[in-house]
Amino acid sequence: MQATRQNTRTLARALFGAALLGLALAALRFGIIENGLLPRDCGPGGADAALPCTLAWLLVQSFQLQRLGWLALLAAMLGFLFTWRRFAWFGWFAGVAGLILYSADPAALAVLLALFALLRDRPPLAAADKLPTDHGQGQREHRQ
Repeated sequence: MQATRQNTRTLARALFGAALLGLALAALRFGIIENGLLPRDCGPGGADAALPCTLAWLLVQSFQLQRLGWLALLAAMLGFLFTWRRFAWFGWFAGVAGLILYSADPAALAVLLALFALLRDRPPLAAADKLPTDHGQGQREHRQ
């Protein structure tokens, strides 16, 4: 019952955070990027010292080769394989960002994998104290 309640809270946080991030990124995509409001007279590689040119260059770099989606997938895989919740959260939010910002293929996998990692049941902290320390040797001793 406790695990179900914890999973419900985790899912609610994940969905609420994804909705907020999605709205902000949709405003960025459709309000600035798609309308051509990014500066166009910047030097190659973000060489200009102006902050808008540097931000535009970094944004474009995240789109190329779907880097944002692959970063999200890597973080989600680490979070899932090693049960690192911080990586799973990063994979979740970066995956949501990748879905909106042109990296949908790897980001979709990242979102699913991160959600599986976040909703995985975790043993309570006190359960580690109850584990046997003899690693199976006690059964052999009792039979003799």
